[in-house]
Amino acid sequence: MELRQLRYFLAIAEHGTFSKAAGKVYVAQSALSHQLAQLEDELGAQLFVRSRRGVELTEAGTVFHTYATSILRQVEDAASSVAGLTDSPAGKVVFGIPHSASHALALPLLKAVRQELPKVQLELTEELTGNLTRQLLAGSLHMAILFDDGTLDDLIAEPLVSEKMSLIYRPESTVDAPRKASISFRDALAKPLILPAQPHGVRPLIEQQAVQAGLLAPNVVADISSISILRTSLLAGLGCTILPVMPLKAELDSGALVALPIRAPQVLRVVALCRSRHIPLSTAAASVGALTAKVVRALCQQGLWVDGRYIESEIDER
Repeated sequence: MELRQLRYFLAIAEHGTFSKAAGKVYVAQSALSHQLAQLEDELGAQLFVRSRRGVELTEAGTVFHTYATSILRQVEDAASSVAGLTDSPAGKVVFGIPHSASHALALPLLKAVRQELPKVQLELTEELTGNLTRQLLAGSLHMAILFDDGTLDDLIAEPLVSEKMSLIYRPESTVDAPRKASISFRDALAKPLILPAQPHGVRPLIEQQAVQAGLLAPNVVADISSISILRTSLLAGLGCTILPVMPLKAELDSGALVALPIRAPQVLRVVALCRSRHIPLSTAAASVGALTAKVVRALCQQGLWVDGRYIESEIDER
């Protein structure tokens, strides 16, 4: 198996036809077909299904695609890390971020990388937390922001910030409560709640903390794993949600939504910077990780990450 065969395979998968892929990798179509045939013969599996419209990945091809992507990324990381020994960090870093954390972190991190790591190409991908975990384990991402719900043992996780969670809803809706300074966790769980489907977002955290507090399971009336659809549902008065305030800060600031802090017990979400235990970080990725901690600390200290408390950790010593 050769690296060029992996590049050819990925080009075919990306472009959907042999002719377009051949043009992308600058080889004759016959040579591309020959290299793919050799790769399929070595693997003992067909990687593509051919049709008049082009090609599509088989089940084996889909599995192999993840590994091929990871292998080539590690090769690129190795080259850029060696070059970075005598130069500033350079190369591509693929960074995963969940929907409910992107509002707080995405733009500040992009700005910081552009300013402090000008030779690093940062690719941000916004996904559900369950998807991010799978991509990290497969090597498709260098690192990702995840929520520590006790299931991160397969990853190296650096806690960054602890966020207070609140009951968030539209004022004057059918689920409106008398205006109070806060609401008990028990009462919040009893409200008609719109939460992400398992195993995404805050859902595992809320259910775990309910069990630990000896409370009933949350009264979930709708499973919605999209922040944009959740926002629309809340504004329509279809229910409440339990989240930190940052994902819905604009609506809260405008008064379109209100937030009641949860007490007795207080419900917290720990945001962690995660990476694979088995795949080494490139110099560029390690630099982005250290910069992420610096950015998060500044956001918390300046009060820009509302209800967030920065967690000092080993990453600050790098």
